[in-house]
Parts: sequence; C-alpha cells; structure tokens
Amino acid sequence: MTNLTLKQFRYFEALARQGHFGRAADACAISQPALSMQIKELEETLGTELFERGARQVRLTSFGEAFALRVRDILRSVDELGDLARASQDRLVGRLRIGIIPTVAPYLLPAIIGNLTRMHDGLEIHVRETLTSKLVQELAEGRLDTAIVALPVSEPSLTEVALFSENFLLVRPGEDEGKPVPNREALREMRLLLLEEGHCFRDQALSFCNIHSALPRELMDGSSLSTLVQMVSAGIGVTLIPEMAVGVETRSASVSVARFQTAQPSRTIGMIWRKTSPLAKQFLQISEVVRQSADVMRAQYNSAAWAQEPGPDGHGMRLVGDKS
Repeated sequence: MTNLTLKQFRYFEALARQGHFGRAADACAISQPALSMQIKELEETLGTELFERGARQVRLTSFGEAFALRVRDILRSVDELGDLARASQDRLVGRLRIGIIPTVAPYLLPAIIGNLTRMHDGLEIHVRETLTSKLVQELAEGRLDTAIVALPVSEPSLTEVALFSENFLLVRPGEDEGKPVPNREALREMRLLLLEEGHCFRDQALSFCNIHSALPRELMDGSSLSTLVQMVSAGIGVTLIPEMAVGVETRSASVSVARFQTAQPSRTIGMIWRKTSPLAKQFLQISEVVRQSADVMRAQYNSAAWAQEPGPDGHGMRLVGDKS
C-alpha cells in the first residue's frame, strides 16, 4: 500500500462525487485518460475495484463506499494541516471556500466579498451557493471551510455563530395596497407562493402560517424569490420574502409590500464551520465582516424603502406598517 498517493485520493474523491469520468476530470483540471489511468492504478494497488463502470456513469462498489469514507477523512485532515499553518499567520490569506444559501447570496454576498477582499489582501475566495443540507454535507466532507445559513442547524460537529435576525414581509399584488394586512390565520386561506422543497425559507414560512400540509392547488412552488415576486405581480397569489430581498426583487414588479402587524415572522442568519477547524479565530473575524455588511445593507434599505414612491403604474413598492 506504499504506492497510495494524495493525488490519487483527490482524483478518487472527485470521481466518487461526480459519478462521471469527464466531469471528474474537468473538476480536477486534468484529461479524462489521465484520470482513468490514476483510478486504474489505485484499484490495482488495492487489489479490488472501487467503481462499477456503466455506459453513462460510474457507481461506487461496496468496498468503494467504505473506502470513500476513509479517503474523505484523510483529505479533510490534510486540508486542516494547511489551515493550521494559515492560522499561525497574522492575517487570513490563501483559499477561502465559503458556502451560502440562495435566499441570502444575491443580496448580501457582493458586500461581503468586497469587504473581505479589501480587508484581506491575498485572500482567494471561492463561493458555493446551494441549499443548507448540501452545505452541511460539504462542510463535513471538508469541501467547504465555512457557510452562511439560517440557524439553527443543530449539527453537533459544527460551530454556529448567530449574526443577525430579519423579518419576513408580505408581498401582494399592487392593487392590494392599503388593504388590511392578513394575520397568519387569514394567510392560510390565501394562495401562498413558496420556494420549492428543500429550501429552509419555505419551512420557515410554513411554520409561521402553521401549515403542515396542503393541497397542490393551495400552494404553488417557485425556484427563486424573484420568480415568486413576479408571480405575485401577475396576480397569481401572495408570498413572503426576507427583508433583505425586498429592494432587489420588487423594484421591477407591480406589487405592494406590507409588514405584519402582530406576530412578526423572522429568521436568524449565522455562520457555521467545523469544530475541528484551526481557523476558528479567523472565521470569527469573518463573521464580524458579514454582520457589519448586513447592518449597512439593512440601514440603506430602510432609508430607501420608506422614501419609495409608487411606480408609474401607481403600484410600486410601498411598505405598510410601523418603521420600528
């Protein structure tokens, strides 16, 4: 077994993750024949096959699945050795792999990246935008360093740091402006447009409305907040969106935006990372940058939103409720 190499482990892990030689080769920035040769040599050294090769994809054998768990542990430990060296430096440099959920990324990420690159010269930031469940998995496997998600995640192996909370606002068709804001009981009787399954924001909205199940005609799914708002603009229903998204998503839609008058649905945004990471101190510094970026963005939004005039059709964004 003395011929096993970290390079082979990384190629193996890429193929196990991609399930396709071509995609794995692209991910590793090598040719497909070179990847195939390295995998074949690895199997010959081990004396058994790691993959079942099909016409369109490859699958791990039973041994390959067990081998993959050990390989990921090894690669994660190797990466953390590098992180240990980085942690000894006065400033954060090198690669930072950060994940972020889709209901935060378009609104907060530009400010975060801009502030981090200004504060940490030499920092190379790689961003991964996907659902919380995938971010948690990729953190556990060592493919991400940290992630910005809605809390709690409640994963024992991860550190959670709360950064800020924000309310959800009700988005209705423009002609509904001025009408009483429905409470959660009334909202359950309306056609509620939500993100598709897998988004934590969907679960939070359903929890606020106390909806545990619904007929397909009562709920409609969308792939993004932008899609939901445009559907509302077309008169199809109503939706909830986080406060940080209002300025971006409603500027070109004929909708009205209202705050709930009593119970305020909300979420807490935070950062997570592995408890074993040597970069915990640096991640705490980054979390302060994220917090400050969010504070500035929300202050700008609140200042602009309350001065917003109706659009040319008379229905532009206008918030209803207290400024508090």
